[in-house]
Amino acid sequence: MRVFLTVIAFIWAFGAGAAELGDDGLHKAPWMRDTFKDLREDLAEATDAGQRLLVMFEQRGCIYCTKMHEEVFPKPEISTMLSEDYFVVQLNLHGDIEVTDFDGETLSEKDMARKWGILFTPTMMFLPETVEEGVSAPQAAVATMPGAFGPGTTLDMLTWVVEKRYLADNEEDFQRYHARRIRERDNGSTD
Repeated sequence: MRVFLTVIAFIWAFGAGAAELGDDGLHKAPWMRDTFKDLREDLAEATDAGQRLLVMFEQRGCIYCTKMHEEVFPKPEISTMLSEDYFVVQLNLHGDIEVTDFDGETLSEKDMARKWGILFTPTMMFLPETVEEGVSAPQAAVATMPGAFGPGTTLDMLTWVVEKRYLADNEEDFQRYHARRIRERDNGSTD
């Protein structure tokens, strides 16, 4: 009985924070949108909701995706920002679901990943509020974040995009913005 209770306690303690996995093996979060994967429609819906479109590539078994879903995205300020300020569309690096790019080309998720040069998971691609006709997502993106980062870096990127600090008239690029935010943090975190 003692062993049974120990196992149950272990599962409860370490399994409670685990991100939910879908049938496709990808992490699922309540702030992710299930769409028809037509980025033109997704951008219009995001804009109508007053949100920014964020395309996120992940893959089954990705330890860095797991890190983000278990250690970074659940942070209250990050999950709130993802829920309120972003329209998140998840794509599978090796998936077969059709995706329509802003330029009108329709490819499977895996072929779109190749077209866009996506090599790492997770990769987060942040889109502007409007995209010119005939432009692909990576050409239109205001920022791309390839790989797993800590909570501070992730929050700073989410904030930097929402505040439109990428615009040409802003002299503080992301690296300078992030360095300033690190200095301002009360906890001394350098992620």
